[in-house]
Amino acid sequence: MICTNCGRQINDTAAFCPGCGQPVSIQSTNGSSQPTGGSIGYSPRISDPAFASYAKQNNSWSLIFALIIAAIAIIGFYIYGERSSEMDNPQALYIGMVIGGMFILIALFQILGRKRDKDWDGIVIDKLVENKREKKYHGNDRDSGWYWQEYTEYSVVIRTQEGKLHRVSDRNNTVKFDYYNIGDHVRHHGLLHSLEKYDKSRDTIIFCNACGYLNDISDDKCVKCKRPLLK
Repeated sequence: MICTNCGRQINDTAAFCPGCGQPVSIQSTNGSSQPTGGSIGYSPRISDPAFASYAKQNNSWSLIFALIIAAIAIIGFYIYGERSSEMDNPQALYIGMVIGGMFILIALFQILGRKRDKDWDGIVIDKLVENKREKKYHGNDRDSGWYWQEYTEYSVVIRTQEGKLHRVSDRNNTVKFDYYNIGDHVRHHGLLHSLEKYDKSRDTIIFCNACGYLNDISDDKCVKCKRPLLK
């Protein structure tokens, strides 16, 4: 068999080209064999219009939320300036406008970052378990003292075809850590900012690429957001 991407001769049973790393088409030699999990290969369902609609809706809600917070900040500081003896308007109003503008700018940068996110393919090269700690304060009053809170960070390290490293990490949660194995080929979908495994044939669970909700591999659509599952 020949790789259609780079032209290299590869073994008929290979799932990926050893030269360029691209997945190759795999056909079962036993017509009666049924997979116990999902499919082998990246799902063509990523082209479903439901995903583009979800991404657009997500960006819209981010901007609407930022506008609401900005309005609250502006109105709140204006009222504070009218009723407080410590600060008068328009100084208080200007501060509210600056804070509100910051929320809007943050939302716009987030939306722009999502739109610039590109697809890429990679492979899981390592899995890390790290015991860490962070400073926490007793209540909302920092004068009441602080303490160290310990946690365990579970990380999956992915190397792209360009050689860049990406890390998927969770605190005190091993679900994604157990879901990925070293050697797994994955694809990052820039539209949804999520990962898809190439080989899902042995999986019993699957993460929704839209909202990230954990589903059973037998489900056709996400039980939470109703978008198609890439299985």
